[in-house]
Amino acid sequence: MELKLDIPENINVQDLFGNYDSNVRKVEKLTGTEMTVRDGALIIKGKDAELAMRIIGRLIEALRIEPGLEEQRLNYIIDMEAGGKSFDAGQTARDIICYTHMGKPLRPKTQAQKEYVDNIRNTDMVFGIGPAGTGKTYLACAMAVSAYKNREIERIILTRPAVEAGERLGFLPGDMQEKVDPYLRPLYDALYDVLGMDASAKLREKGVIEVVPLAYMRGRTLDNAFIILDEAQNTTREQMKMFLTRMGFNSKVVVTGDITQIDLPGGTVSGLKEARKVLSGVEGIKFSYFSEVDVVRHELVKRIIKAYESYDSSNKAKAAGRGTKAADR
Repeated sequence: MELKLDIPENINVQDLFGNYDSNVRKVEKLTGTEMTVRDGALIIKGKDAELAMRIIGRLIEALRIEPGLEEQRLNYIIDMEAGGKSFDAGQTARDIICYTHMGKPLRPKTQAQKEYVDNIRNTDMVFGIGPAGTGKTYLACAMAVSAYKNREIERIILTRPAVEAGERLGFLPGDMQEKVDPYLRPLYDALYDVLGMDASAKLREKGVIEVVPLAYMRGRTLDNAFIILDEAQNTTREQMKMFLTRMGFNSKVVVTGDITQIDLPGGTVSGLKEARKVLSGVEGIKFSYFSEVDVVRHELVKRIIKAYESYDSSNKAKAAGRGTKAADR
């Protein structure tokens, strides 16, 4: 099959093709096609020429909105089209949540991120569930800062359970804040990126931003606040219920977590996993789900997640097979 795609005059061919034609080579490898330029048009030959044409068309759409093509965006468009899903690059590019302290526009980068941001805008309580690197916490912090700057809320409260990820840190020196800071560091990182270190520190001094361990949320009622619970997979069922019932008037709650990375002691029920079952379908609550295709970190992170998912699925299948054989005996 041979197809022809005219390259618009306002598109920089270098941006479209990439350094040393790396973008085109990646599409060729995936689709088993060959591409050449003839008289200002891209000639695509091969069995999956239609898929290659759709991918190149999406890349052109993305370049119409924003010059330059990050590797993450390229890989995402390829993954979406190869998976039979469509991606509206224009819809995400036009959605500027806020600007970072460096003046960079902060936008959702994937379709799932766009839906997550929309859910936060339109719903008072949102759960963001998915693997590491999909922007769950970062986008929630950006939305909180945006809400504060727009005077929709009066304070931002960030919390997470103080659970160690597979290792014991032992005694930590210092006052309460110094003891819990290692657990809360990812939340600080997101705030610093959006607000800058100085502005973030000033808002914390004024009490506008609170970064506290989950244990210190008990007994509070939080009005006019944007409240984020991070690493929620490491809450117990009791902690999750306690946290969710802190919500007051004119407040938003965002709960983020990855149910594949639970660090609770064996036999302890994850509050996030239970909440997903209990609260699914409850009016006023939305669940946003992410997958490895939404990872916006290094490409290797996506491959690592896929490898572990494949490994876990294989082990579950083997265990199920052994159980069936034992029952037959």
